[in-house]
Amino acid sequence: MDEQTLQRSNKRQALRDLGVDPYANDFQPDCHAEDLHQRYASVEKEALEEVEDVYRVAGRIMALRSFGKAAFLKLADRSGHIQIFVQKNKLGEEPFALFKKFVEVGDIVGVVGRPMRTKTGELSILAAELKLLTKSIMPLPEKWHGLKDVEIRYRRRYLDLVVNPEVRETFELRARVIRFVRDFLEKRAYIEVETPMMNRLAGGATARPFVTHHNTMDMELFMRVAPELFLKRLLVGGLERVYELNRCFRNEGISTQHNPEFTMLEFYQAFATYEDLMDLTEQMLSALALEIRGSQDLTYQGQSISMAAPFARLRVHEAVAKAYEVSEAELDDMATLQRLAAGIGLEIPGDWGTGKCLMALFEEKVESTLIQPTFVCDFPLEVSPLSRKKMGRPDLVDRFELYIAGREMANAFSELNDPDDQRERFTAQMQAKAAGDAEAMPFDEDYVEALELGMPPAAGEGIGIDRLIMLLADAPSIRDVILFPLLRPEN
Repeated sequence: MDEQTLQRSNKRQALRDLGVDPYANDFQPDCHAEDLHQRYASVEKEALEEVEDVYRVAGRIMALRSFGKAAFLKLADRSGHIQIFVQKNKLGEEPFALFKKFVEVGDIVGVVGRPMRTKTGELSILAAELKLLTKSIMPLPEKWHGLKDVEIRYRRRYLDLVVNPEVRETFELRARVIRFVRDFLEKRAYIEVETPMMNRLAGGATARPFVTHHNTMDMELFMRVAPELFLKRLLVGGLERVYELNRCFRNEGISTQHNPEFTMLEFYQAFATYEDLMDLTEQMLSALALEIRGSQDLTYQGQSISMAAPFARLRVHEAVAKAYEVSEAELDDMATLQRLAAGIGLEIPGDWGTGKCLMALFEEKVESTLIQPTFVCDFPLEVSPLSRKKMGRPDLVDRFELYIAGREMANAFSELNDPDDQRERFTAQMQAKAAGDAEAMPFDEDYVEALELGMPPAAGEGIGIDRLIMLLADAPSIRDVILFPLLRPEN
């Protein structure tokens, strides 16, 4: 325990010895700092002296300046800051002595008083009563407004929220985004559902799962990588428009764009195609930008981005052909793909087909260039085990990914509803898994049986909520928009 913490701990004990509860719970505020600023913003000093209204405010002391028989406090609550003016002759001799001896920066207090303006014109509350509600044992950082160590900020988010008001604004923005998305979909007859987080099979996406164990049933379970297969079972059951906004888990690396636990929006619409979802996505994200930022023109990490519809549309073959200066027809030739990969130092595993090679080339030279919102369409079948084949090009599927600021924001496709085709693709995935592909999907027999009952033609989409909030909050790392990101243990 450092000296400051020990000193505060001793003060807490001294309060208890005096019969004062350092963790009182008998004070109810009746207004917030921002309420007072709005109410009295235009009221002059002389007029405020005639105001007899008394208010009760509560919050954390962020700064304290003492001048013998008076003191100024900067009090922070969820709405902002208000100055508190404490005078010995107004508070009373004994309460003032208690305040001077025991109350310090970081403590949470309740104050009763009327509004006033200081000589410098700052709106304040003249304290008639001041009650210690929570004694802070951990001192705030010495220049609390400058806590910059990102490791400390992520590990001790409670401290980050206290000392960096813009962090709170980010998570308020996050809540507004999620409210907007729910409202947008529900106005279009989607219903929100919940599907299992733990499953016997790790299906729904090609990703390495987390594994757990159910003791009573003595059964291995997987944390879900995506809710897709359960949501499509609901289409089979007649719920024609469904969405889920919840957690997914992928046992992957950690980076500025990846956290093993993340929030995904997935929605499915019967009697729709992936092209319908492009239109819907444009409408949603354009309206979201306007609602959250007040404009469809955003700045993300110094890049100007227009969220105004329509978004650009680009085929995978078209994008790769342009980036590598070859014809689209050449991209169906394995030898050409291997030559292009070798030219940029990209190693191609021997079991990859043309589809995986094509997408590897895309990720290397195209993805990072897609700054403005762009729908990249018509993906290879090899990397799309749940998508509907494209008419006239059975080696491709009706699928798009949306890229903004050089990263994937959404993935969508017209759904495969042919049970025979799905059975063949699951079989191919099992063969890939047997060959060592840890991300390949398992064979989900129950899902195939659901398709045999009949799933209507449909389209579905997943949007990474964390990345979307990064864009709207101009945050460089996914850890900035997740309250408690996963971190390595401290040494």
